[in-house]
Amino acid sequence: MKQLPLIFLIILCLALTACGKSGINGHTARTAYRSVKTMKERLPPDNRIEFEVAFWTIRDANSSEDAFLDAVDGKSPFEIIDMGKEIYQQRKTSGFKGYEKYNSWEEMIAKFDKERMDQDKKHIVDVKRNYDSPNTTILYNLRAPQR
Repeated sequence: MKQLPLIFLIILCLALTACGKSGINGHTARTAYRSVKTMKERLPPDNRIEFEVAFWTIRDANSSEDAFLDAVDGKSPFEIIDMGKEIYQQRKTSGFKGYEKYNSWEEMIAKFDKERMDQDKKHIVDVKRNYDSPNTTILYNLRAPQR
């Protein structure tokens, strides 16, 4: 009789873990964006830009929010990347404006990756420049005044 609550607790824990999704939660746009942000942070750095571009490519390809949420619901990051590649290829073959300057998906991702690295470098330089500038630093003398 004392084991009954313990068995019930174990069954409940197993049921809750079995119901968890490992993909994007597409119930609402807010939950989808939140799960995408979490997934992106967990991806290796080499795949983050590609995942981001693929996700927003899918978003752009689906005019209605419901169609978009249905398309991404439950998908893993690599399924999203594959979907993004397919949409890119379909748009490229149909002459979609903006894709004519790229020969392949990989070339487009490499360009976006380079742009992101340049932005990061500029941001680091700007932060350093602002820190070194005498007009933007405030130094407080916290020692007691000498009498």
